[in-house]
Amino acid sequence: MTENISHYPLHWTSKPLGVISSLRSETGYPKEELLSVYLDRGVVLFSDVDEKRTNATSSDLSGYQLVEVGDFVLNNQQAWRGSVGVSFYRGIVSPAYLVLRLSDELHPNFANYMFRNRDMVGHFVICSKGVGTIQRNLYWPQVKRMPVVYPDLPEQKAISNLLDQKTTQIDKTIRVKEQQITLLKERKQILIQNAVTRGLNPETPMRDSKFEWIGEIPAHWDVMANRALFAERVEPGREGLPLLSVSIHSGVSEEEVSEEENVRGRVKIADKTKYNLVRPGDIAFNMMRAWQGAIGEVRTEGMISPAYTIAMPSQKIVPKFFEYQYRTPIFIQQMDRNSKGITDFRKRLYWDGFKQLITLVPPIEEQGAIVEYIDREVAKQDRAVSLLDQQITKLKEYKATMINSAVTGKIKVPGVVEPVQGMNEPEAREVCQ
Repeated sequence: MTENISHYPLHWTSKPLGVISSLRSETGYPKEELLSVYLDRGVVLFSDVDEKRTNATSSDLSGYQLVEVGDFVLNNQQAWRGSVGVSFYRGIVSPAYLVLRLSDELHPNFANYMFRNRDMVGHFVICSKGVGTIQRNLYWPQVKRMPVVYPDLPEQKAISNLLDQKTTQIDKTIRVKEQQITLLKERKQILIQNAVTRGLNPETPMRDSKFEWIGEIPAHWDVMANRALFAERVEPGREGLPLLSVSIHSGVSEEEVSEEENVRGRVKIADKTKYNLVRPGDIAFNMMRAWQGAIGEVRTEGMISPAYTIAMPSQKIVPKFFEYQYRTPIFIQQMDRNSKGITDFRKRLYWDGFKQLITLVPPIEEQGAIVEYIDREVAKQDRAVSLLDQQITKLKEYKATMINSAVTGKIKVPGVVEPVQGMNEPEAREVCQ
């Protein structure tokens, strides 16, 4: 675990983590602020966590561990992924975490950057015990032997000040691009909803749809219940056909469910007759997730889970027009209202409920024109979002590289009097300048 030490400046100090820290395990502070550790954020206030429902805490907090400002906290099950950080809050964390009191030799801000950089996370991977990647635990007897290499305090402060400045600039740029993506996605949704509820011609005469949640629609469009548009298809699957899925993000897949997706709860059944046959032009929806938008057009012959429902068009419609319409917020809400169940996780949209749903039906030629328009405009929006996503990825990679280079002494930092010496990587660049 010491093979990387020679890549640091010769004037830096190398010590095992157990020498510059001590294990803190103080309990009995149930009224302190609850903290958590996230791989992309470090130590945060639990009150700031959005995923509170999936990260339940014990009702008895007396066994939670005290964390003081400047302590180093490791999620012992997720440290190998980077769920560690120096705390800038006083509070308590799960008894499963490791809480370390750091030596005065380490500046807290520098230590936070150092312990979260990819070289150090690589050490956490090596030190973790377990089988596979799901259960890998980090224990103090192993982690205390981990080598830590660092400069003196003035250089630590200069490095952390520089990183604060540079990462703030990068994070600001990332936030701007993320806001641009959000705006593009909102515009895309508005474009689709306007097209499938009001058509493409703003001069078209309008009439009241008689449904408050829909509002006015083109006067020549029909308003129909799904029972007049579809019949339920119930046919057994057969060998050789792909097993398809229905996603809230992308509708009905065109290919076999991947093994990665299958691990997440869809166990393949040997008897293909237990699946249901779907044909191109059908509409399939996930009964348990229709209220979230899991519905779409079938584009390839295949099979789907018996937990899904297949609607076979009984009149001539453009299936993709129907998919675009039913994946808009107002039609997803309609499916939600017609789903049965007490809680979100138990809601089901059964065939009887689907039959009652209201659909707007333009002439068939107009449906096709609307789909062509949406396809064309959505492609433009998706290209713009993809470009922004690529830019964000590159910025995050640059940020990680910059932090790693700074906390391992591979760049010169303004304000450091003593020059960096003895580096074994002469190709290192001053990426922060």
